Amino acid sequence: MTTNELSPQQDLKQAEWKVRTELAAAYRLVALFGWDDLVFTHLSARVPGPEHHFLINPYGLLFHEITASSLVKVDRDGQVVESGGLSRVNPAGFTIHSAVHMGREDAGAVMHLHAPDGVAVSAHRDGLLPLSQTAMLCLNHLSYHDYEGVALNLDERERLINDLGDKSMMLLRNHGVLTAGKDVPETFTYLYFLMKACEIQVKAQSCGPTYMPSEQAIQTTADQSQALGSAAALTWPALVRLLDSKNPGYAV
Repeated sequence: MTTNELSPQQDLKQAEWKVRTELAAAYRLVALFGWDDLVFTHLSARVPGPEHHFLINPYGLLFHEITASSLVKVDRDGQVVESGGLSRVNPAGFTIHSAVHMGREDAGAVMHLHAPDGVAVSAHRDGLLPLSQTAMLCLNHLSYHDYEGVALNLDERERLINDLGDKSMMLLRNHGVLTAGKDVPETFTYLYFLMKACEIQVKAQSCGPTYMPSEQAIQTTADQSQALGSAAALTWPALVRLLDSKNPGYAV
């Protein structure tokens, strides 16, 4: 092995640090956009390697405080494998995130919020409506899961993953929003579109009667949304630049 080559173990450590840095950035971006809920809700990411470990926030830190090294590594049973200080993990967060990570091999990251506009639309009888281009881009990616109480019952995991299916976005009824993607950048991009669609709907419906687009327009936009996650190639570098200018220090 030359000095420029890395061993498999070093490759995995480097890959894990990249995921840690991206996930810490996502936490701080959620705080920057005002979507956080004190120390509650969670973003998680799968750790590269065969162990089926994933990273989640230590219970007690605010989202703007999260750093790459403070994230807790847990196994599929919620047991702490490695922590950078605080090691307590919210059991409700583990229930939701472990369901998706274990049920969807393609879910490299999972993000769940209680942001008010997302909760409001999740509680709306008709859910997300095609009131904006943003919403229409989300509809083909969206599923729903009924509220069962605080997510402490591990039996709920099977029902949640069945409801998610192969979708990348979910409205947790009377609870919040969830997105899943191949990695942190893609998952955050889905989260941004879903939250923006919810924000627009809440504002539109507060103005009075709304105007619906034609079914043809809705279907055309749905067809155009198939590669929505690929927008991350443009959005994520821009988001990181924004974060670096507003709240640096996450990559430590």
